[in-house]
Amino acid sequence: MVPWVRVALALFVVGWGANQFAPLLLVYREGGGVAETTVTVAFAAYAAGLIPTLLVAVSVADRVGRLPVMRVVLVLSALASAILLVGGSYAPTLIAGRLLAGVASGGAFGPGTAWIKEVSEPSAPGVAARRAAISLTAGFGGGPLVAGVLGQWSPAPEAVPYAAHILLTLVITILAWNTPETLHHTSEPPAGPVHWRGVFRYRPFLREVAPTAPLVFGAATTSFAILPGLVPVHGPHIAVSGGMAALTLGSGVAVQPVCHRLAARTTHAVRYAGLTAASLGLLVAAAAVFLKEPILLVPGAVLLGACYGILLVAGLTRIESVAAPRHLAPAIAVFYCLTYLGFSAPYVVTELKDVVTPALFLVVAAAVSTLLIPATATRSRPALREAALRRPPTADSGSQGVTTEQRPEGRPRS
Repeated sequence: MVPWVRVALALFVVGWGANQFAPLLLVYREGGGVAETTVTVAFAAYAAGLIPTLLVAVSVADRVGRLPVMRVVLVLSALASAILLVGGSYAPTLIAGRLLAGVASGGAFGPGTAWIKEVSEPSAPGVAARRAAISLTAGFGGGPLVAGVLGQWSPAPEAVPYAAHILLTLVITILAWNTPETLHHTSEPPAGPVHWRGVFRYRPFLREVAPTAPLVFGAATTSFAILPGLVPVHGPHIAVSGGMAALTLGSGVAVQPVCHRLAARTTHAVRYAGLTAASLGLLVAAAAVFLKEPILLVPGAVLLGACYGILLVAGLTRIESVAAPRHLAPAIAVFYCLTYLGFSAPYVVTELKDVVTPALFLVVAAAVSTLLIPATATRSRPALREAALRRPPTADSGSQGVTTEQRPEGRPRS
């Protein structure tokens, strides 16, 4: 098995464990043993565990290697499911299990995405980013699909889905356990702590990637975590919720060939397509909520899933193109932190529902997504900008960043 496939499988199973909770929200809410606010907090607790771990894991992986970190997070992912299996009906253990799942994801996503790039060399630009996005998205979609089916028809809906994930994690852990390490083969091994300030000196990151990153999971969670609770679905609603998550994230995988063709045209076409999909998807979602029409959930899930997949690839590809090798893993970690701010969307909607109706909230979100298209546009010449930004920050450029360009007559311009 080629090394990048092993890493992709590890990301896949961690993503599975991260998102299997989505259709089980209905199980916990209908069971009556856990308050609705607690369930919503548990859903968001995943991001609370993930974001700080993402930042720490990059430094750890750059010091001890990718392989030891991935081994630990695979064990933690299985342990999180074990906690939810044993005590998921109690609020403290429910939140603790979700926090640990976030820690496992934080340890896997940043170093794992960088690891795929390192073991994919040499490859065409964007190939590693698409491989990482597809493996994560397949896990994000497969987990809730299986959990929804098991949550609907298994005799123990609060336990069996987690048991399935534990078994799958054990199998993939065996396959990925001896993946080749790449830390000692990099051309620029870090001599000390990761310099996070360097990441924020890349202007394309600040102007193009950072503003759109929260929409990655903001769009996805709107589809599979918010809409199923607002639009009544008759029949096996738990399985339908899992199917919604699978459709949303499966659309994110299916749209990858489109990303490849768009990227061949201009640097920014992929991002513009993702923002357009976000605007349309949020408007369809608002219509579904206002009209209480379940059939609109399908096109809404497809559009929001396309937004998720496109903006995920757009962000990773842009980072890959502008970041120096020593800043790649930190930049990816910061990007994922920003994407996971979107996991707060269900909590925001729940807290604001007495002030702003969910349908109006979705319309406002669609307007913001549309405004991001001109807001993230750039006027500078791509070739010169790419060449300037590819250079890592230096001590002499600390106050100016890394975006100095040369005018034709030779005068520098910041």
